[in-house]
Amino acid sequence: MELELRHLRALCAIADAGSLGRAAAELGYSQPAMSTQLRRIERYFGEPLFERKISGVELTPYGVGVLAQARDVLARADAIGRGPAESVTRMRMPLRLAATNSPVLSGMVVRLRSRLPDLALTVSSVYPSSEIVQLLEDGEVDAAIAADYPGLELVHSAAVAHRGIVTEPSFVAMPARHRLKHCMEVGLADLADDAWFLTPDDGAGWPGVFYTACESAGFTPAAVHEFLGDQLQLQNMIAEGLGVSVVQATLRPVSGVLVKPLNGTPLWCRYVLAWRRESHADEVADTLISSATAAYRDLLAQSPHLRRWASRNWGVGPRNRP
Repeated sequence: MELELRHLRALCAIADAGSLGRAAAELGYSQPAMSTQLRRIERYFGEPLFERKISGVELTPYGVGVLAQARDVLARADAIGRGPAESVTRMRMPLRLAATNSPVLSGMVVRLRSRLPDLALTVSSVYPSSEIVQLLEDGEVDAAIAADYPGLELVHSAAVAHRGIVTEPSFVAMPARHRLKHCMEVGLADLADDAWFLTPDDGAGWPGVFYTACESAGFTPAAVHEFLGDQLQLQNMIAEGLGVSVVQATLRPVSGVLVKPLNGTPLWCRYVLAWRRESHADEVADTLISSATAAYRDLLAQSPHLRRWASRNWGVGPRNRP
């Protein structure tokens, strides 16, 4: 089989719909035909792209990388179809981007400016994902990077669309002299007596998911410091032994700080690209998502602790697990 644009469109439809049946209906196929086509595509790649679940399908880590490349190819093909004059007009329109505290942002913006050099891009920092959704609903921003959690997916009206960028495990940052410094992975319950630095309510489920995980592990945190500020300041406080913190898996630790996975991976966070369907963002959504995914691949390459975790848990090198 030769890979064609229609195969890439089918992959994108399945990922966006989260279901073979819904994707088939959208593309005008029968569900058996869609299932057959997906099996052929997966045979082409030699590895499953989707995990089948009772509620639908979910991208495998390898599938995330394939999908990002598929969207990029389709976006370029679409740009060719529009022609030079229309593309220039499109790129000169403004794009207002909001973002929560995601490490993906800087790499994404760099790529956007490279791929769409005439795009008038403005960026604003907004912490709560719930506020980001409201800004999109009100038309005050065109696109955004938000966060949600498994089982607590982003909620919005039909005026807004979203795609997942990556779902990553949450790690813990601790002082380099911590009693668990030699452990490859740390049990959440082993930190029951430590003080915690936690970011405040993000309107998407945090810190509720943290407290639920602690309860499942059989403890209530001994002390909690609410902190939302500079990452360097946070790491300096951790290095001084003032507490530990749940952190993004791609965090680069400073001297005196260790970043370790949590045993059993009780906490996950998903970065999401959301945009207004009627805005200019709808036209560049594929470029936005491919830029964000590529930015995350760079972060992964610079995170040895995450690469080691990925190798142990996924059984392959991190190149295939963006």
